[in-house]
Amino acid sequence: MNIESLELGEDKSLLLVDDDEAFLRRLAKAMEKRGFAVETAGSVAAGQAIATARPPAYAVVDLRLEDGNGLDVVETLRTRRPESRIVVLTGYGAIATAVAAVKIGATDYLSKPADATDVTNALLARKDELPPPPENPMSADRVRWEHIQRVYELCDRNVSETARRLSMHRRTLQRILAKRSPR
Repeated sequence: MNIESLELGEDKSLLLVDDDEAFLRRLAKAMEKRGFAVETAGSVAAGQAIATARPPAYAVVDLRLEDGNGLDVVETLRTRRPESRIVVLTGYGAIATAVAAVKIGATDYLSKPADATDVTNALLARKDELPPPPENPMSADRVRWEHIQRVYELCDRNVSETARRLSMHRRTLQRILAKRSPR
């Protein structure tokens, strides 16, 4: 699928909700170049305020935000504008959250790092058509590393507890945590 051939429609409004300011600015600039009228929010509260006051035709919402869950923004937007196309982004891809996002009304679900092309393809895909696979999917090593990092953070950076939950030897986990992330 070629993004140049996809049609935005009359209403080009796009709401981007993410608490990573650098990522938010980059994605906003890239989406503006693709023809969207972008509005950004850095929190659940700001995203819900925009979704209530000016519900956009399109939205890209991060799942985990500092002040709560991005699915709250998705619910608000679904209530205010049921036909809007919503993509949920997250750094922690998991089947359970993907199912929850789609049940609540998200059009698609993408794991970070997703680029503007992946986001555009997901937003503009027809309902009966699956978007194309990402051009640069995460490697299996990177997915494993992300999962370990997530569990480590959820265990408040406690190595012993993380190792127990991952059924891994503590020293093995320490070696993995000491290395840089794979590409």
